[in-house]
Amino acid sequence: MKKTMKKLAALGLSLTMMMSLAACGNNASEQPAAEPEAEETPAETPEEEASAEETTEDAETEASADDGAGADLNASITLWTYPIGNWGDAATVDSLIASFNAKYPGVTVTVEYLDYTNGDDQVNTAIEGGQAPDIVMEGPERLVANWGARGLMVDLSDLFATEAGGEIYDSVESACKAADGAYYEYPLCMVAHCMAINQTMFEAADAMQYLDLETHTWTTENFMKAVQAVYDSGQQNVAAIYCSGQGGDQGTRALINNLYSSTFTNAEHTEYTANTPENIKALEELYAQAGINFDASINGGEEITLFRNGTLAMSLCWNAAQQTNTDNGEAGKTNNGDTIIPMLFPSDDGKTELCGGIWGFGIFDNGDQAKIDAAKTFINFICNDADQVNESVKASTYFPVRPTLTGIYDGTDTADVMNTFSTHFMPSMGDYYQVVPGWAEARTEWWNMLQRIGTGGDVATEVETFVTNANAAAAK
Repeated sequence: MKKTMKKLAALGLSLTMMMSLAACGNNASEQPAAEPEAEETPAETPEEEASAEETTEDAETEASADDGAGADLNASITLWTYPIGNWGDAATVDSLIASFNAKYPGVTVTVEYLDYTNGDDQVNTAIEGGQAPDIVMEGPERLVANWGARGLMVDLSDLFATEAGGEIYDSVESACKAADGAYYEYPLCMVAHCMAINQTMFEAADAMQYLDLETHTWTTENFMKAVQAVYDSGQQNVAAIYCSGQGGDQGTRALINNLYSSTFTNAEHTEYTANTPENIKALEELYAQAGINFDASINGGEEITLFRNGTLAMSLCWNAAQQTNTDNGEAGKTNNGDTIIPMLFPSDDGKTELCGGIWGFGIFDNGDQAKIDAAKTFINFICNDADQVNESVKASTYFPVRPTLTGIYDGTDTADVMNTFSTHFMPSMGDYYQVVPGWAEARTEWWNMLQRIGTGGDVATEVETFVTNANAAAAK
């Protein structure tokens, strides 16, 4: 059964072109305009002079009004952000807010930092207590498919109606739009999630022969051969199907869906379709494969820790931000200095479809128009201000959602890595299906299913249970 998810080839091509164009220097809009020669400018008539003076006065009045808008805006708003790159780092976010306050000194922004273990519980508790934050930074699966679908969010259509809003990739824009036609997320950045291997361990096992290093790809058959080789070399924990919770679950979904070219949902994003013979076959083979362990004690973040410290030979929870991370040492290295190679997920047909991440801002409707206006002003500044947006995207450590934003990482230490991801990974970004109704419940059902399979549950039965429960949630 071939994949039915529509590939975002145009998105990937645009991103690849984005990095290439950045290397060519300034674009036309950045070149200084030539001044007209004085002798070629005709003299104005008295009527024209009067009109010019009136136009100048109007422009000065309008400019004065614009300059005063920031000073006249007064409100205190709260921003809750999940750990999206350095948007989870207080020093980075403080710097971004300082830039905002330089233009809008009357708006006080208080920040709460969430994680993917307890963040959803914190937000839901705040909602139930009538204390929801004004702004949340996250993705469409929460902002659109969850809180937006529940009628809790403000429609951001007016932000999309601006010139900058109209430049956003169509595929990204559609992910931010709910079934009712409202936009509950205004996006800033995106990435395609992938996996990674420990090169030293693979070389010791003579398993590098199973990878295509030029394209960062491998087939399903060669993936299994590589796992077996690394296992036979003495590395018993090659990979983990982590399932203690939902954190990083895009990795397990991508591995299973790609092994035999199957799907997780239908193309219309109305139904969960994971109960295919291909997915069942993939799960059965992963369970049977020596070196691959279903681990109910860890989530994606904890799997990354085990990969970095050498406990695991590969990670299923990787992306550009992980590859450039320097928290534990040199970027692109494990804790003890082994080289990390990012890889696309293996597939039987050579066409990997990576799960993508799209992140931006949503506004909870707390009934205070002044706060809503201030929140929109903050979002517009962070995402669209010409002097600010590059720094906002760079803070995410991901890629911009607008093809007009180029050269984000030029001149930085991560330029080469980001170019690699732009060239080899972003073009494989697949359908953003995380907006299917019942998404929050489906994620819970997914890791519960993996736990049951890991303890010996019949794969076909457990997958069917997942689909039944997930679709029941979608139908609510």
